[in-house]
Amino acid sequence: MNPLIRLKLVSAGILLAALAPAIGAEPSLMAHAQIKDQKGDHVGTADLMETRGGLLIKLAFQNMKAGQHAVHLHEVGRCDAPFTTAGAHFNPDHHKHGMLVGEGHAGDLPNLHIPDSGELEVELLTTKVTLDQGKPNSLLDQDGTSLVIHATSDDYQSDPAGDSGDRIACGVITSQFTQKGSSTQ
Repeated sequence: MNPLIRLKLVSAGILLAALAPAIGAEPSLMAHAQIKDQKGDHVGTADLMETRGGLLIKLAFQNMKAGQHAVHLHEVGRCDAPFTTAGAHFNPDHHKHGMLVGEGHAGDLPNLHIPDSGELEVELLTTKVTLDQGKPNSLLDQDGTSLVIHATSDDYQSDPAGDSGDRIACGVITSQFTQKGSSTQ
């Protein structure tokens, strides 16, 4: 990424973070995931923040294979290669997969386009999940959840996983703070 663009994005993020408490948008719940490939190499991070508008997911990748990749929230907080231990898509409402043909799973997220550099920073917002423990759509349930990157793009139609190919990277989502802001790690 162009250093000037990165500086502008970082500056905008700092400005937004500085303004958040003043406008009442400071997240009360946060979570994090270290994303690793099948060899165990670190390829990215996910920071999740509960906001008034929904769950904000900030993703940052490096050394990823260029191209279109599906990203999904999976029902189990385990990432043992080849990442089948992460289970199926997070789907507490038992919907069929596919944003283009129905409601889609709670774990369905938009595809990522990784540029030739292998680096990407992006923010996604979803209203289908929460970090609020005890709710049926909470990512912080008994067995946890994972964020999984697939080899190809999600077609947003095929059930159960959008014909998105192998699981190439995975990160277990862990709570960073309680509602009062104290650490739970």
